[in-house]
Amino acid sequence: MRLSAAINSFKSSNLISWKTTGKLQQTLAGCIELSGKTLHSGKVSKVKIWPGFAGEGRYFEFHSNLIPASIDFVRESLLCTTLCKDGYKIRTVEHLLSALEAKGIDNCRIQIQSLDSEDTEVEVPFFDGSANAWVEAIEQVGRKEALDRCGNNVEKLAPHLSEPFYVSRNDSFMVAFPASKVHISCGIDFPKVPAIGCQWFSSAALDDSYEKHIACSRTFCIYEEVEHMCSMGLIKGGSLDNAIVCSATKGWLNPPLRFPDEPCRHKVLDLIGDLSLFARSGSQGFPMARVISFKGGHSLNADFVRRLSGITVQET
Repeated sequence: MRLSAAINSFKSSNLISWKTTGKLQQTLAGCIELSGKTLHSGKVSKVKIWPGFAGEGRYFEFHSNLIPASIDFVRESLLCTTLCKDGYKIRTVEHLLSALEAKGIDNCRIQIQSLDSEDTEVEVPFFDGSANAWVEAIEQVGRKEALDRCGNNVEKLAPHLSEPFYVSRNDSFMVAFPASKVHISCGIDFPKVPAIGCQWFSSAALDDSYEKHIACSRTFCIYEEVEHMCSMGLIKGGSLDNAIVCSATKGWLNPPLRFPDEPCRHKVLDLIGDLSLFARSGSQGFPMARVISFKGGHSLNADFVRRLSGITVQET
């Protein structure tokens, strides 16, 4: 496909124009296979990631059903990002997608299976609550130029923001400004949990800083909220080994932290994974923009991507 035709085939809102990055689309140089315990169900799942054809992007395969890693298939869910198609659900995809987006793996087929063959819902393994395991696996196999099914390479495009815009939910918001490079600033505020408090972290997150400063940041939770989450059937696989836990009165229960602002850095990790869902046909998902997020989460991130896609979002 000619570059001009590829750009014209991408449908999104008038907030976005697609431009070449000057690079070719990439894929894995080999197969990745990892298995582990999941966060919410507590079950074990197995993931095999195969090299993909240029122009086909990232997609999951579950019980022979193909589910693209696209905002079109995101469904509202608590404490994670979930993809759903034809009655099949894949939960907690954000850490894996964050690593793939940041490491430039534009095309791949992600086979996932639960140990229970009857399950119609599966989760991505959670490991230590960060993206470290995925980054290390990608580094180990390496990446290569992706070719399409006719043996041709394909230029990689990136979405460029044409004007500022924002989304909000209650007291949370995300705003983006046009820029020549990706830049993220993320803030969180937990006034009733002094050990966390108000934090800000900024990064040019898709460069070499991702592996060192973002990928290893772990999921965090508030100890006083654990019982409530368990009563909702969540975090059955959660432990002090796959999350950092903070008490409002006692502080961190399983130190040391990897960074003083590790909770805020983890929000950036999640943000990259969620915004990767804007990717089309092997393009970059994260927009070329300065993105500022305050008290954000998966639902707000999804609203942001829907706005980029021209999907109407009702603000609250």
